[in-house]
Amino acid sequence: MSKVTFIGLGIMGSRMAKNLLKGGIELTVYNRSTEAALELEGLGAKRAESVAEAVKGADVVISMLSNPEVVEALMLSKTGGLSNMKPSSIWMDCSTVNPSFVTKCLQAAKSAGVKYLDGPVAGTKPHAENAELVFFVGGEKQELKKVQHLLDLMGKKTMYIGEHSMGASFKMLVNALLAQSMLVFSETVLLGQKMGLDRDFLLNTLPNLVVSAPFTKAKAEMIRSNDYEVQFPLELMHKDLHLATLTAYEQGQPLYLANLAKEVFAKAKDKGLGRQDFAAIHAYLES
Repeated sequence: MSKVTFIGLGIMGSRMAKNLLKGGIELTVYNRSTEAALELEGLGAKRAESVAEAVKGADVVISMLSNPEVVEALMLSKTGGLSNMKPSSIWMDCSTVNPSFVTKCLQAAKSAGVKYLDGPVAGTKPHAENAELVFFVGGEKQELKKVQHLLDLMGKKTMYIGEHSMGASFKMLVNALLAQSMLVFSETVLLGQKMGLDRDFLLNTLPNLVVSAPFTKAKAEMIRSNDYEVQFPLELMHKDLHLATLTAYEQGQPLYLANLAKEVFAKAKDKGLGRQDFAAIHAYLES
């Protein structure tokens, strides 16, 4: 597997691609906006002008895109990436998408004679930059073995979750927990302040309790400084909650609290906080 293409050079994808280059991978990149692609070109990647050009002749295509609609436009359209990939090559989609969309991607890949893996990641900007991502993979183990050396360059751990769509399914659970935990933490801090407890005491103490999610330590510092420099955009967390609630509807499973969290994140997005880190939900609740 010598020729690799990376599609999608946002906050996560650009850093994942850089780590592939650091590992000596022959890499072609494509991004809808050219600025990020030009930066990767300066680091040694080949920059493609179109997704069709990018995937031509590639052994492995890795996509890291913002939502199912973008994946569909770039990879599943008649002139998109999948229709231009060579037979028996591998498409690994690391985007966070819903399981039913993964099934659609799998069917399209089979029709194109392409192998498919769903491989969303756990981690934010620093994890992508430091090659500390965790991959949740669904698909055939033999195909995973063929790309494992690439995942090792971009992450610290690969979790094989099961058959196709299981990676996406597990990532959906992780992000539902993440969003709701951030919301609960923010509400708790604000209630503590209203009861007269010192803000710094709360931000220092609550994240270290056994009942608190470990990631709140880093988010507490964002709250303390009122600096929500984006690591994982709030608007994408809202999207992930939407996909979780959509999947719950498809499965006939009530999802009361996640639906409520989705609406709170929607309100924060509507107030202009979408491109800030999802910890900015605290700023919305505080306003």
